[in-house]
This record gives sequence, C-alpha cells and structure tokens, in this order.
Amino acid sequence: MFVGTLELDVLLGDVRSLKQKRSAVRPIVAELRRRYEVAVAEAGHLDLHRRSLLGVAVVAADASHVRDVLDECERFVAARPEIELLSAHRRLLGPDD
Repeated sequence: MFVGTLELDVLLGDVRSLKQKRSAVRPIVAELRRRYEVAVAEAGHLDLHRRSLLGVAVVAADASHVRDVLDECERFVAARPEIELLSAHRRLLGPDD
C-alpha cells in the first residue's frame, strides 16, 4: 500500500473576505474529490482571505498510480484561471516507511 500527499499553496484572485474565499475554494475542493477520488481539505491559511493551503491525499496499491493522481491534481489546480499556484509539496509513503 502506498500513501501520497500533496500540499498546494495557492493565492486567490480578487477575494476580499473569508466568505468570498470559501466560495472560491469550495468548488475546487469538490471537483478534486469528484474527478480524482481523493481526500482533500483546506488545511492552512484559514484566517487569510487571499491564501489557501489545500491538502490532498490518495491511497493505492501502486506507487506510480499515486504519483499519476497527484500529478493530475496539481495540474488541475494550476490550470484554474482564478488562482495562482505558489508551491506544491508532495510525500510518498510506501510499505518500507
């Protein structure tokens, strides 16, 4: 079994309140869950209205599948025109870890 995590630090566009931030982040989180069948949550920068840290996790029997899913999730977020992807950090844990 392999577990992969991805932390995506994003800068939101024209957002002026935490309410607007929620309405911008919620559809991204929902689409990641639906499209890639991953666990995802807003995991940081909760009190900042223009920044968000999204955490994505995936579990699979094959390490290459975990990498592929995390790559697709990163590309999906980076392609969103309303946000800027500032950084992406990943971790992969396998049976020997």
